[in-house]
Amino acid sequence: MAWARLIQNARAALGTKQSFSTLGLPRFYSKPATYFVKVGIPEFLGGIGRGAETHIAKIETEIGDLHKLLVTRTLRLKKLGIPCKHRKLILKYGQKYRLGLWKPRADAIKA
Repeated sequence: MAWARLIQNARAALGTKQSFSTLGLPRFYSKPATYFVKVGIPEFLGGIGRGAETHIAKIETEIGDLHKLLVTRTLRLKKLGIPCKHRKLILKYGQKYRLGLWKPRADAIKA
């Protein structure tokens, strides 16, 4: 507290109007993340990553759209031949997407 008061008094004596909270240091901010505006099955599975994107064609033909994928149960995914690890990821991120806690990023898909 004494340092802040000392800096504030020194700036007042010099006549500078800069607040003592910045201390003259530049602030660095990272760029905000870009997200997909319209999310489909390829964007969703690509955003999950970790190998789940290998099942895009199979899920698109059997399930159809993202809304149906979000309400699909694990037994149906198992009947499609999707491994347990990928089923867990799809269901986990599907729940987060429904609650609004997660969105697939636009830079997540690497072609």
